[in-house]
Amino acid sequence: MVVGIGTLYFGADWLVRGSARLATSLGISPLVVGLTVVAFGTSAPELVACAVAVWDGKPLIAIGNVFGSNLANVGLILGLTSIMVPVKVNRRVVRRDGLVMILVTLAIFPMVYWDSDPLLGRLDGAILLVALLGYLGYTLRAGDDETEIVGEVKEMVESQPSDRGVHLRNVALVLLGAFGLFVGGLSVVEGASNVAAALGVSDVVIGLTLVAVGTSLPELATALVAAARKELSIALGNVVGSNIFNVAVLGMVSIGLPIEFPKELLVRELAAVLLMSLLLLGMMRHRWSIGRWEGFGLLATYLVLVLLILRPV
Repeated sequence: MVVGIGTLYFGADWLVRGSARLATSLGISPLVVGLTVVAFGTSAPELVACAVAVWDGKPLIAIGNVFGSNLANVGLILGLTSIMVPVKVNRRVVRRDGLVMILVTLAIFPMVYWDSDPLLGRLDGAILLVALLGYLGYTLRAGDDETEIVGEVKEMVESQPSDRGVHLRNVALVLLGAFGLFVGGLSVVEGASNVAAALGVSDVVIGLTLVAVGTSLPELATALVAAARKELSIALGNVVGSNIFNVAVLGMVSIGLPIEFPKELLVRELAAVLLMSLLLLGMMRHRWSIGRWEGFGLLATYLVLVLLILRPV
């Protein structure tokens, strides 16, 4: 499982860098690249791990992975980051992105209860995917993140000549990254299932903890780099955006193969994600900053919620 998580991390990094370089060398705007390739890339580990888990008949690992990643993004990653360096909040993150994060999380409740069967079906997945595309389209039209996003993409892409050899190297990097994601996803799901069986715990517990934290490594790396450079607005936007993408990941997977969704997970796991999201929204709105004490609060809340979820009913 550990080897698989590492392979997922590097696979996602190679895929994003190769795709971003290839896209910009072909004349695609860095803003478009940042809102699509880079934003999607940080959620690629969750997407692949979830798809493999559902295909392998282990949907609880997929659900635990997504919900656990969203909890870890806010409580663990953003909590630790703001303890290191207080985060100034862009008001747009609260008024638009934060609201979208809450709405897509809430949308899971009626979708699972839509039919008598606890299922996230193809129609539900299509709705989530359309909502994600609409959000990306609106963000692209608004263009108010352009300076930050373009700067991040240009730094990732670096200056390079647009010759055939460079294109081939970028294509090779994309293919290598995709292969790494595939192999890593298989390893993570198989390893997680074996760990759960050895410890005598459920798949959702392993997905919520070890797998979730492991697949959140791209967000953690981005946050730590942003903290070191005092560019915390990037870290905050990345966490909120990643949480939106992660919920959409369930939708993308369910379009191909509907996900069995035990309703008791709505009472604990999804409720915990919603509570953490609302707490973050309130902290961002308060004085438009997340200070060190708020960071300690996010981290403590994350630990308490995980312990409550892991406690047997």
